[in-house]
Amino acid sequence: MNPMRALRQYQKVNSHAQVSEASPHRLIQMLMEGGLERLAQAKGAMARGDIPQKGLLLTKAIDIITGLRQGLDETKAEDPATIQRLAALYDYMNVRLLKANASNDPEIIDEVARLLITVKEGWDAIAPQ
Repeated sequence: MNPMRALRQYQKVNSHAQVSEASPHRLIQMLMEGGLERLAQAKGAMARGDIPQKGLLLTKAIDIITGLRQGLDETKAEDPATIQRLAALYDYMNVRLLKANASNDPEIIDEVARLLITVKEGWDAIAPQ
């Protein structure tokens, strides 16, 4: 058996196990981590000139950010305006990633990564005890 294939299979099984056991709070953290990972990988693909891979990875990052946005529920929030601002930030991130893809601009990927890191740091700080 190919060792790389075995490793990928293990990682897939391991990540499925993590997801099935994760709290809703942890699932959001995992989505944010996955988004940051895809952004870093897309930037690497961009640097290598691997345009198809860059497009695929940026699309995955956009899908993750879209999922985070769709998970927002202002009806359950103490301050619905905060949720609306976060939704607008996620929308902005996706617009910027589309621009990064079209213009091959790694600085835009860095901008979105910084924004997502800031949101993740806030989310991590409210971890359930």
